Amino acid sequence: MKIVLTEDDELLNELLKDFLEREGYFVKSFYEGNTAYEYLKKEKYDILILDINLPDIDGLSILQKLREKKISPPTIIISAINDIEHITKAYDLGCFDYIKKPFYLQELLIKIKRLEKQLHPDKKVFITLSKRYIFDNKNNELLFDNTPQILSNIHKNIIKLLALNKGKTVTFEILRDEVWGGMVDNATIRAEISRLKKLLKEDFIKNIRGVGYIIK
Repeated sequence: MKIVLTEDDELLNELLKDFLEREGYFVKSFYEGNTAYEYLKKEKYDILILDINLPDIDGLSILQKLREKKISPPTIIISAINDIEHITKAYDLGCFDYIKKPFYLQELLIKIKRLEKQLHPDKKVFITLSKRYIFDNKNNELLFDNTPQILSNIHKNIIKLLALNKGKTVTFEILRDEVWGGMVDNATIRAEISRLKKLLKEDFIKNIRGVGYIIK
């Protein structure tokens, strides 16, 4: 699940990003509205978390511009603005939920889980990866003979991305963007996946030469 976070408060942005990544989400974060808008109209993502007060273009204007391009991202608004006019406009523009600042991190997580369930009602909880390995999508854990395995965050995110795309080739480009945030070369990705495979007791991650990796 890929989340785009747009929040101009740097401390809050980092806090939310770290929290959501610990919960197993891939997070692309922005501090400015225009930069976020350029990304939102071109790239693939699952959920948008959007502040209204941004330094260049406000969040509601972003939703309006996306709507004009017939793009309607599943959106959760987070804002200190609590007047009914802004709230009404947010829902008119199609936002899923509106959370008033300040809020608890768990409150945001509840809203995301609720939206996630609505977006993917048939999403599998357990994904079989091999004879003895299973990925627990609910708890974001790799299980070997039903025993949770200790993995680094990078390795856990690689497994999750491959598991959720089981049967499909996950390209270097997708891995670079969703696991490393775009700041890594193919050699580093190969090296990290090689280290991960050495930790596994069964070889279920297959290399598609020059393209990426797949779990069949």
